[in-house]
Amino acid sequence: MKNIIFFGPPGAGKGTQAKIISYKYNIPHLSTGDILRSKIEEKDQLGLQVKQIIASGKLVSDDILNSIVSERLKNEKKNGFILDGYPRSSEQAQFLNNFLTKNSLKIDYIINIELNFETLKKRIIKRSEEEGREDDNISVIQTRYSEYMNTTKQVTEYYSENKKEIFHQINGQLEIDEITDKIEKILKIQ
Repeated sequence: MKNIIFFGPPGAGKGTQAKIISYKYNIPHLSTGDILRSKIEEKDQLGLQVKQIIASGKLVSDDILNSIVSERLKNEKKNGFILDGYPRSSEQAQFLNNFLTKNSLKIDYIINIELNFETLKKRIIKRSEEEGREDDNISVIQTRYSEYMNTTKQVTEYYSENKKEIFHQINGQLEIDEITDKIEKILKIQ
């Protein structure tokens, strides 16, 4: 059982890597993006609200995400988990730390995929063309990147300073399989 957090700016490839590791090693992948997109498909009041927030490039509130993530973690705690897109704020990180402590859990690995804005922009535009995601346009990309720099980057820095023994930085400029190889070496999975 391994508990892993993937960090990185939008478009850095953390979702791609989380899916690969999840599939290869049967570790449940909890992607807040996927969870929120499936909530939008339900087309209820909360789903419509979430759709509007995401379409504008803003982040969904801490309360909504904390509730969704804690419920999923309760279901997966025996199997391990990969968190992708959470925690994004100091409040979410504090909530997660409290949740883990209360449930006698810990994070084993934190993987941060670093990538510059110009490369991110190209990747996200390409992803938009391939997947047709509404939240992948220049205006939204800039908003999401700014949100990342103003909130999530601080959380990443907190973990890099306070959890050095489990924090690992990876160059996101590498090819997908090269990044996967580096992650597998970190996880010591053969």
